[in-house]
Amino acid sequence: MGLDFIARFLFSVIRVSTPLIFGAVAACITRKAGLLNLAIESMMLSSALTGVLVSGATQSLTVGMLAAFVAAVGITMIISYFAFVLKCDLYLTSIAMNTALVGGTVFVMYLATGQKANTSGSVASLYVGNLDIPIIKDIPFLGTILSGHNVLTYVAFLMIGLAWFLLYKTKIGLRIRSVGESPQAAESVGISPRKIYFLSFGLSGFVAALGGMYMSMGYLTWFARDMIAGRGFISMSAMNIAAGEPVHAALAALMFGSADSLSNYMQMGNFPSELISMFPYVCTVILLVLMAAIRMIKATVDKQHA
Repeated sequence: MGLDFIARFLFSVIRVSTPLIFGAVAACITRKAGLLNLAIESMMLSSALTGVLVSGATQSLTVGMLAAFVAAVGITMIISYFAFVLKCDLYLTSIAMNTALVGGTVFVMYLATGQKANTSGSVASLYVGNLDIPIIKDIPFLGTILSGHNVLTYVAFLMIGLAWFLLYKTKIGLRIRSVGESPQAAESVGISPRKIYFLSFGLSGFVAALGGMYMSMGYLTWFARDMIAGRGFISMSAMNIAAGEPVHAALAALMFGSADSLSNYMQMGNFPSELISMFPYVCTVILLVLMAAIRMIKATVDKQHA
């Protein structure tokens, strides 16, 4: 196994992990507000389809991306209205939205293109290009890993820092965290938990939209039915492993991306296709069990020392 193979594998890990990082950061924002965002899958699906259709119709990448943001944030506002105004169960509402969008995106795609599988050949969608980083691209090994990724991949890593800064260094972040820790205490000092819930879900939808756009306008250049394929739920797993910390969640997303990338390389061997398909999800379950065990051991040790 040469250095060139390792460099190409690590490049693939970063590429595959990009939507997981967006999803994990999106989940962290709502987690800090005391909410579990189960609808990341639907947010990414809606933005993926909308970005392709609108950019293809207008032949404007900017308009297509703005429409994708509107679609994802619109999903969050619908969920928030039902959950925080009409008092429906948040998690059931989110699951219902995920289920509805799996079929709903196919229905909209069929109305727009007459196709039920994908938009390839039917919509001349625009897409976000790749970026070769000056100087770094010429460095052996390191340049192969870090340079030449899609622009949205670099945005994903930038978003980790922005989310951390928002949550820990701004007044809005302080309010989000205070509501997450105690809604009653926050309300007693004039902070509206409902407004914070709407805000955190809206910000979460904005970040998740980037993950959806990456899938259909970066990783691929068309939309395919159910193309998110559980990445929203894997992103939530990364967030849970990190207990809502953006930096740690991104690292967990990279671990899951490594498993996904490894499964892609397994396709070149004589492994059963069923094993390859289940490999990333099995790794997710194993990591969740390990983290739960570590937390239990840590809690036991802390209790003994108390």
